[in-house]
Order: sequence, then structure tokens, then C-alpha cells
Amino acid sequence: MAPLPDGFSYAEWNATYNGLSFGIAAMGSATIFFWLQLPNVTKNYRTALTITGIVTLIATYHYIRIFNSWSEAFTVSSKDGGDYTVQLTGAPFNDGYRYVDWLLTVPLLLIELILVMKLPQAETVSLSWKLGLASALMVALGYPGEIQEDLSVRWFWWCLSMMPFCYVVFTLTVGLAEATSKQPSPAAASLASAARYLTVLSWCTYPFVYMVKSVGLAGPAATMYEQVGYSLADVLAKAVFGVLIWALAMEKSAVEESGKLPA
Repeated sequence: MAPLPDGFSYAEWNATYNGLSFGIAAMGSATIFFWLQLPNVTKNYRTALTITGIVTLIATYHYIRIFNSWSEAFTVSSKDGGDYTVQLTGAPFNDGYRYVDWLLTVPLLLIELILVMKLPQAETVSLSWKLGLASALMVALGYPGEIQEDLSVRWFWWCLSMMPFCYVVFTLTVGLAEATSKQPSPAAASLASAARYLTVLSWCTYPFVYMVKSVGLAGPAATMYEQVGYSLADVLAKAVFGVLIWALAMEKSAVEESGKLPA
């Protein structure tokens, strides 16, 4: 990773600090919630809900590592009651944890959605492999550009990563439309549709945050916007998305237990 730029204001440092802290709190509390809810869904959906908790657990771990790395990269002090000053310590800020996290969690996010929709087994396996590999490729192609300062190189890798990104988004919006309409109740269909489109909406924020350093922004402000933007997008894509997966599992479990759908 390139060294952090110098000249952070306290407000810029603090916004990033709080954004990372929010990520830890959201992911950690979501993990506890999802796993406590496992007994409340039928066995058909426990795997999906377990994976949901694994996703947020992995994210919690990586957010702790990013948060600690951010804290160690700076010293914040105030002299004689004046304003806080922020200085670099010289320690590296390792933002590579994000890409390790995404490489693990992004395929799992898609797999948990496919599992909770309870598609035919052959379709479940096929979609899990296709979407899992495409999403992992998307993350892998994005990383080389993330660590570059050369804008032309960043744009090159952004374009490459957008190819598998577009495939996944197309599959979520079009390819799963028929499966969504076949859910066992109107509420389940609505929740499945919401989960699909929340995934698309949250994912669409990542390419724009990625481009922050490619559209003229630089220095501390660009780093702050990037870190806060990624943190908010992660909470939407993992914790909030997980709540929709839980709600869908609960609804389908209720339908099964009422005898309207074979268990």
C-alpha cells in the first residue's frame, strides 16, 4: 500500500476512526443476533443463517484489524488546551485487510442468498459456483488498482473488475427474477426481491468509492471519503443484508410450519 498522505485534520482522522468503529459494532452485534436466531428457523434455512453470521464475524475481525492499523498510524495530541493535532507515526496503514475480507465474504453473501431461496439443488450448485467465482474474480481484479497512485492504472483495473461485477448484478436483477416470483408467499417474494436489490444497491457504491482517487480528489480528504464510504457500504451489504436473509428465513419457516409448503 502507498504511504498515507500527511496533513490530516482532526475532523478527517476522527471521521475515519468513527466509521471504522461503527463497522466493528454493526458487524459484531449482527453476528450475535444471527446465531441466536438459528433455533427459530427450520433446518432448511439454518445453513444460510449460519453463513450470514460467518460473513459478519469475518468482517468484525477485519474491521478490528483495520481500526487498530489506523490508530497505530497516527498520534493525536493537544498542547495547552488547544486544538487536536494529527501526525503520522510512520507505521503503515494496512488497508489490504479490506480485500482479504471481501475475497472471503462477497462469495459467501451470494451463496447465502441462493441457499435461502431454496432453489432446485442443481440450480443452487450451479449458481453458487458461478456467482462465487465471479465475485471473487471481481475483488481480485480490483486490488491491483487500489494500491496504485497512477490514475491510468487504477482505471484499467477498475474496468477489468467491472466485467464480473456486471455479470453478478445482471444475474441478481434478471437471472433470479423468476425464482423470486416462485417464493411460497407474497411476503417471502417481497423479502427475496428486497435482498437482491439491496445487494445491487450496496454493491454499486463500491465502484464509486473506488473512483474517489481517480476523479481529482487526493490527500487526506480522499482517504477519509474512501474509508468512510467503504465502511457504510459494508454495513449495508453484510449486516443489513443479513437481516433481510434472516427475515426471509423466518417467513419461509413459518410457511413450512403452517403446512403450506413441504419442509
